[in-house]
Amino acid sequence: MIVFDHVTKYYETSDGENLALDDMSLHIKKGEFVFVLGHSGAGKSTFLKMILREEVPTKGNVYVAGLDLVHMKKRDVPYLRRRMGVVFQDFRLIPTMTAYENVAFAMRVTNIPEEEIRVRVPYALSLVGLKEKADRLPEELSGGEQQRVALARAVVHSPKLIIADEPTGNIDPELSKEMMELLQAINNVGPTVVVVTHEHELVQEFDKRVITIEHGKIVSDTGSPEDAGQTGETAIPDGEEALL
Repeated sequence: MIVFDHVTKYYETSDGENLALDDMSLHIKKGEFVFVLGHSGAGKSTFLKMILREEVPTKGNVYVAGLDLVHMKKRDVPYLRRRMGVVFQDFRLIPTMTAYENVAFAMRVTNIPEEEIRVRVPYALSLVGLKEKADRLPEELSGGEQQRVALARAVVHSPKLIIADEPTGNIDPELSKEMMELLQAINNVGPTVVVVTHEHELVQEFDKRVITIEHGKIVSDTGSPEDAGQTGETAIPDGEEALL
């Protein structure tokens, strides 16, 4: 599903080059639930930007579901992103839209027919326990409820890959655990889930693979050694099947 093959990333700064990722190699399999753990500045954000194709490596290759992101044409990037579900720390809900409309909007921008939207949006909201609050604006919802709307928006189009970027950063510990349980339940029905976080205590509550990043390097990986060391040449899925 996700392959980093000796990925190095430098950013140009006024003081010279800043090393963000340092010869990173990993393989996240289809259907896995993986925590990517690291403190602020460890390289987690750059790692995510590589997967979303917001950045490309200075050296090395990145593949998502068999797609070569380094050589991908710009016109194909929206195609890639529409087939992922992303949950952001700051929710990114549209304040003038209800919970229903926020979730439906994610489908309308990909030209999903309205009749399908009317079926899938209530289902997605029911998955996160918010079907009865579909008509509420974000300001009428708690922080935990807003985060669940963001999760419903991420899963409504049935993506094969869900990425959660510090999804519990703005909610309390009890709701954080609830959010992880929701992601775990979604993972149980098929999608690959990658959760990027700095919360060691939360990660310890779940028996999942944990990749720890420090100074742009993978310093530990609780997955199998062969998974952690796979390169793009041996681990790339065939074709685009996983994103279709």
